[in-house]
Amino acid sequence: MADVALPDNERDALIAMVVRGMARGEASPEQQSLADQGLILLKGPIMMPTPAGTEIVATLLRLSDDAPGRDKIMDTFRKFLPVNRRLRDLCTAWQVRPDGTANDHSDDGYDADIRDRLDDIDEAVGPLIKRFADELPRVAVYRPRLTTALEKFDEGDDSWLASPIIDSYHTVWMHLHQELLLTIGMSRKEDEELEERLVSGGTA
Repeated sequence: MADVALPDNERDALIAMVVRGMARGEASPEQQSLADQGLILLKGPIMMPTPAGTEIVATLLRLSDDAPGRDKIMDTFRKFLPVNRRLRDLCTAWQVRPDGTANDHSDDGYDADIRDRLDDIDEAVGPLIKRFADELPRVAVYRPRLTTALEKFDEGDDSWLASPIIDSYHTVWMHLHQELLLTIGMSRKEDEELEERLVSGGTA
């Protein structure tokens, strides 16, 4: 099944579905065709990839171990993971204060500090996306998507930080992370273990 030939528009739609993990809404013609082929599952307004669809995308995106640029991608990925941890910690801090109580957003100073930290994270990830995109042009689209979410968050709509039902900053970041994992062929478990080693000062 992994060597099935798909038209470009269906291939791109399948990649997007696997990277996102799930989508809501009416199926596009490409998505309906993928469903007819058993590559995505339609359940009412919910769409998600099937194991067969995920396998195809893993094959499409996976770089071989001797691919040109793989060493640069892996080096950049090792720089990305500590920034990824900073974003995860920030999203937790946005929801829960250090004393364990829910953040009710009544402390303007506390929330302003988190917003400043997000700006620092955004500045850190920008050059990394550019380095990834030098070898993986598809990845370039994540820079403007993150910028859009950040701007909406800065305009006062808090849902644009981490809401899972829109392309919030955290949601777009997770899509970027997932596409990178599929590209380098790394499991979530391996990814988490590597991130922990990197942030704790261990060797990768």
